[in-house]
Amino acid sequence: MSTALGYSDVLRPQPITKTAYRYLTFLEAIVFSAIVALYIWRLQETHPQSWIIFPIWLLASFAIHRDTPKTIGWRADNLWRSTRQGLIVFGAFFATVVISGVFLGALHRLPAHLAEPHRFIGYFAFCLVQQIALNSYLMNRFLYAVQSRWLAALLSAVVFAGLHWPNPVLVPLTLIGGLAMCWLFARERNILPLTLGQAILGGLAWWAFPMAWHHSMRVGPGYSHFEHRLW
Repeated sequence: MSTALGYSDVLRPQPITKTAYRYLTFLEAIVFSAIVALYIWRLQETHPQSWIIFPIWLLASFAIHRDTPKTIGWRADNLWRSTRQGLIVFGAFFATVVISGVFLGALHRLPAHLAEPHRFIGYFAFCLVQQIALNSYLMNRFLYAVQSRWLAALLSAVVFAGLHWPNPVLVPLTLIGGLAMCWLFARERNILPLTLGQAILGGLAWWAFPMAWHHSMRVGPGYSHFEHRLW
């Protein structure tokens, strides 16, 4: 029996293995995170319109990986289950931040991001975008790549926190909160309760911690630029 390969056999692309596909998926998530960091630290100043790469990247990735509304958490069939499982976690976070605010003397001011509807709606929309990037995309990619719920949640949370550098309030909050939200997402894929919880938690954090600490929730070079407005 002849074992010689024909010309067409040489040119025919070989199917990619699952292991190789996991490595490529992991690399994809890392590259996307690096581009987000580059935008925060440089491109938003030098090329402000470059943000367009992010929706294009996400939509292309969802299509290539054959994601569905269920896999990326854009669904309503498990809304109550996902909300119920998050109540204890977010409740503990809310209580911790409120108690911190009381001890830090925040009672003399209102939580503007929660008390003013237009600000809350705007912040909710921003949190929705973050949840799409964090859970619908990043957590999903890491979960497939490493095949471990906790490791994928930890990797996503570390990236999420790193993108909030150097804010001393947001870095630890996004590390702990990001880990919890990614874990909740892995259990029940629905980003709507997570978005609401994040919006409330962020509004409480803005109120509870001094402006001199969180610089109106700025990150990247914006954190340092805001400092000049405090003096």
